[in-house]
Amino acid sequence: MIYDHLLRSRLDKILTVFQRIRLRCWSSLRPRSWSHLIRLMTNGTIRQAPYRTVALVPAAGRGLRMGSHLPKQFLTLGGQPVLVHALRTLEAADPINGIILAVPEAEREFCLTEIVSRHGFKKVTKIVSGGDQRQDSVRQALFAVSEETDLVIVHDAVRPFLTQEMIRLVIEQATKHGAAMVAIPMRDTVKQVGPDGLIEGTVDRRDLWLAQTPQAFRRKLLQEAHQKAERDGFHATDDAQLVERLGHRVAVVQGSTENIKITRPEDLAIGEAILAARRNR
Repeated sequence: MIYDHLLRSRLDKILTVFQRIRLRCWSSLRPRSWSHLIRLMTNGTIRQAPYRTVALVPAAGRGLRMGSHLPKQFLTLGGQPVLVHALRTLEAADPINGIILAVPEAEREFCLTEIVSRHGFKKVTKIVSGGDQRQDSVRQALFAVSEETDLVIVHDAVRPFLTQEMIRLVIEQATKHGAAMVAIPMRDTVKQVGPDGLIEGTVDRRDLWLAQTPQAFRRKLLQEAHQKAERDGFHATDDAQLVERLGHRVAVVQGSTENIKITRPEDLAIGEAILAARRNR
């Protein structure tokens, strides 16, 4: 009995102190609703588990149109390889958790030592052997992605001028729609020309957009698209087209005319001009 009385007395004192503290805190917080209370308890935001996103960079092209013995992704732009410019932007993107490179088998060691290690790219987790075609390289990288990955971003190694805004927007839209890509509206007049070299008509350009990368997809959706393409023997020039073949619509976000693809010698000169203009902004 004495023990029970002492215990009850101590509990009463603890409850009294707790009530005083609670009243003081409650009067200063004054939550207006349950959602407001949750925001107060989470520093102003309701936190959700982030998507795990991995970037796939096909970099196995041989660069035949460049007319160089060195693959175009390893050519110098602004004193550094073209590939390094693209990787630096992907590395700096907070939503991206990892990067997988697909490179020529003979260049894997070079890529590890001279690109990844030398430039300190911590997010590059795998370097896989690419294929003969771009689509083959993406597929090799795609099936090296872990099952925990929710979204994948595909970006051409030879597009050095992607931006953080492009990455943010394609992730946002792919999260919402399952698939998204960067593109720019067609500006030039488009002519349809026959095999005889004569114009057959002028194409309405108002609904025409030029596809770019990055492109983002739910991992399982893109894997399904690549598996179907492999079964059908179908080759596309970008991953969005493979997803379209499944009947899935792809969201488009505004890209930039600066987001060029380095494929010809004159593109390097244009790239140098873009770098110079960015330095002066």
